[in-house]
Amino acid sequence: MRVLIIGIGTRGDVAPYTGLGARLRAAGHEVAIAAHEPYAEMVRACGLEFRPIPGDPLPLLPAGKGGLPAGGGRERTSMAARVGMFAEYERQTGDGIVAAAERGADVLLLNVPASAGIHVAEAMGVPSMGVYLQPVDPTGDFSPVLGAFTRSLGRWGNRTASRLAFTTPSPVYLGARRLRARLGLPGATAAATYRRRESTRWPVFHGFSPSVLPRPADWREGLEVAGYWWPEDPPGWRPPAKLADFLDAGPPPVFVGFGSMGSGPLARAGEAAVTALRRAGLRGVLQTGAAGPDLGGDDVFHVGDVPHSWLFPRMAALAHHAGCGTTAAGLRAGVPAVGIPAMTDQRLWASRLAALGVGPAAIPLGRLSADRLAAALDAALSERSYRDRAGILAGRIEAEDGAGAVVEAVGRIGG
Repeated sequence: MRVLIIGIGTRGDVAPYTGLGARLRAAGHEVAIAAHEPYAEMVRACGLEFRPIPGDPLPLLPAGKGGLPAGGGRERTSMAARVGMFAEYERQTGDGIVAAAERGADVLLLNVPASAGIHVAEAMGVPSMGVYLQPVDPTGDFSPVLGAFTRSLGRWGNRTASRLAFTTPSPVYLGARRLRARLGLPGATAAATYRRRESTRWPVFHGFSPSVLPRPADWREGLEVAGYWWPEDPPGWRPPAKLADFLDAGPPPVFVGFGSMGSGPLARAGEAAVTALRRAGLRGVLQTGAAGPDLGGDDVFHVGDVPHSWLFPRMAALAHHAGCGTTAAGLRAGVPAVGIPAMTDQRLWASRLAALGVGPAAIPLGRLSADRLAAALDAALSERSYRDRAGILAGRIEAEDGAGAVVEAVGRIGG
């Protein structure tokens, strides 16, 4: 069976599907991953077919998220301009999904930003299902993860706000309307599309651990929490010699990383992190991505793309943006962690780190300072219970088989 996984977004929105794709391939399926061009090498290195999706999501990330300036040449834009940028991105990705699917697919697996794939699957007459990294469906258990909500709205408010995100006209809806017309499908409002999704119990598997976030009891049938999908490490990967030497030269360092954001926020956050490490007398490994400045030194090593599965077990503690993949890798490693969330689901995962007792309370990115981070790292390292609980949780996560549940589901819906 030809399985097409569509992973739209930045690196963290794509990497888990390399592991899922590898498991599907091992089960006898032909697997392709459609994503943006920067992730082609990552996909192909894992032996999977890559199909390009046009567009660049980075300019759409909130400028100055968390109160920090955007920098990197991205000035603050008006709401109208941002809506226009998002609508163009939706057009590009929708057309890209069509092109990727036309190259052959018997089943479409869609991440959250690839919702246009539902319409493509309908036009092609092939089954589809969600493979989500974020819990976006309505629930009263926590605030909606895809909005600007920083606290719970109460059970009724949480569910209502999440439902509105599906049913309210938006650039996503306008893109879907144009796409359906192109595909020769009858028009459908956002609300009608959502009602059909719910009435058919469209299946969604979530790639996070029920030990980290239990399945909400108020979710409908068909919404499942499968367990994490671990990224495939490129065959034959070896750590850079300088990184290995740095790790061997002293006690285990602290990892600090901020995910995808503009160079302005990265510079400010990175400088605060380096100051915090030095105030606390800690060695550090700093990962700021391609846009970030090199703030390393004798006591702080700056890294690019390094598999977290290799790096994190060698760390004394972690401080990161609490993206879904980074959070997962840290929990798997059994290492205490400090969440520094900026937006959307990062706030949820950062809150779970504290709630599970594997680290102190999160520091929102907009409130990050060297003093706050130094104090949090000191707590993460000095309080033994954080590491003990992290180790217990790591054992539970390792025993789960999130990819296996998806492999079985693909066999059912594609059979």
